[in-house]
Formats: sequence, C-alpha cells, structure tokens
Amino acid sequence: MVIKIEMLKYFVAVAQSGNLSDAADKLGRTPSAVSMMLKQLEDHLGAPLFESDRKSKLTSLGTFTLDEAARGLDHFQRTSSAIENYAHAKSGFVRIAVVPSVAGTILPEVVERFLEKHPNVHIDIRDMDSAAVHRDIISEQVDLGIASDVDIESQVESKPLFSDAFGIVCSNNHPLTELDFPLDWSELHRYPFIANGLCSQISDDAFQSVFKASKLMVRSTTSLLALIKTGIGISVLPKLVVDNARGDICFLAVNDSTARRHIAILHRANTQLSPAIKNFEKTIQDVVSQAN
Repeated sequence: MVIKIEMLKYFVAVAQSGNLSDAADKLGRTPSAVSMMLKQLEDHLGAPLFESDRKSKLTSLGTFTLDEAARGLDHFQRTSSAIENYAHAKSGFVRIAVVPSVAGTILPEVVERFLEKHPNVHIDIRDMDSAAVHRDIISEQVDLGIASDVDIESQVESKPLFSDAFGIVCSNNHPLTELDFPLDWSELHRYPFIANGLCSQISDDAFQSVFKASKLMVRSTTSLLALIKTGIGISVLPKLVVDNARGDICFLAVNDSTARRHIAILHRANTQLSPAIKNFEKTIQDVVSQAN
C-alpha cells in the first residue's frame, strides 16, 4: 500500500481539530470513516500517530508527519488550483502577432473584452506585416496571428476573419482626387508609384505592370503613409489601413471588385491551443462578427 492524499488530509484534520468528531464534521464524513482512514495510515507506517485514542496529543512520528503532510497538502492545493485556472483560462499566456491596421482598430476592443473575463492572463502583442506574422507562427514565436491569408503554408492553419477593399492612396491635393470614381488601374501609370508588401495580392494585369515598374518598395505602413503625405508618390492599400490613418491622405475607390485583402486568424497547424489562447481567438471572432 502507498500513502494516499486522502490519508494525509484526514490525519491533518484530526491533528488540527484535536478529536475525531470535529474533524469528521470538517471533512463531511462520519467519525468511524475518519478513524478507519487513520488506522490504515498507522498500519502502513507501523507506528501510532497519536498518544491515545482521544487523538489530542501527537507522537513524535505524528508531529513529523503533520509538518510534512500540511506542507504537502498545501503544495497539492496550489498545484491543483494552478492546473484548474489554466484549464479554465483563468491564467496562462497569449502571444499574438498582428498587422498594424488590425492592431490599431479591432485589437483594442478584443483585449479590453478578454481582460474583463480573464484578468490574470498575460498578453504579448507584436505589430508586424503579414509576412513576418506568418514567419513567427511557423517558428512558434507567437501563438496566434491576424494577417492576410494568402500563400498559406502547410504549417499554418487559417480561419477567415474579414476582408476589405484595396484602393488608391494619395495625398489630399493629388490630381487623382479630381477624377471621377471609381478609377481604373491604368490611371496609375502617369504618377510615381510606391510599392508595398500587399501589392502582390492584386492580380489585375494593368496593376501588376505598374507594380513591377516601381522603383521604390516600402514595407512599413507608417513610412509609406509619410511618403504619400509628402507627395513623393501614390500607392494602394486596404481601406481599413487608411481609415486608421490620420492626416492628409485620400482613399480612392477602384473599378476592380476582386481587389480585396482577406484577413484571417492564423496559428500553427496540428497544435493544441491552450484554453487561454482558444478564448482569445473566440473573442477576436466575436468582436469582428458584431462589427460587421
């Protein structure tokens, strides 16, 4: 026979109460059931734990056992609580990589809602472009990603979240703003074009010729918008990016209904997500669903 956690629990209750009756009430058991459990423990140890049947005074073995059992039960309780908290998303860690346009619009509400229900979960947010999000998912640097779902690798699982339209982005005083909308991609040939990492998602041949002819590639959205504001060139971006920007920027609709950016929740394929991560993912989906 081995010492069971229940044996130690019953013994500590009796030792602290000083008698069987009070210990039995505390444990919600009968005095005879408690007495039987104590006997099993003493039989296993081969020596008595109490000086008499009254259970009011411990033997030297009883004193040693009480110290060790109390410490062990406390550790067991803390371990049990930690496991239960993790299982019910009351604790844990969520690492998420997000494209800037989502980080500045949808994510604040997601974090606020999540922390209301899970205040003890730690969240690590990283702001980066879609390619970097995919890399960090694959390398397991983050648990979740919110990014474009193009060119999904086999190591990444994708769940569609929303889509928004691409449009031409220019300064408020640019000549393009004086034309009738929606614009054709062919209008871009007349002006300096600044390429960015999202341009490859637009398949139109007329646009691709403009993209390939560009002499300037800017992958940072912040830097790209700054260059556009100063009139150095024009570019194309999803509408959400421009809605989130401030300053002298215009978003011009284009005559191409297929030009849309598709955003998805990403995580590494064949990976069991923790309860906290699953709850964070659900919160993202809820916020987006209610916004649409």
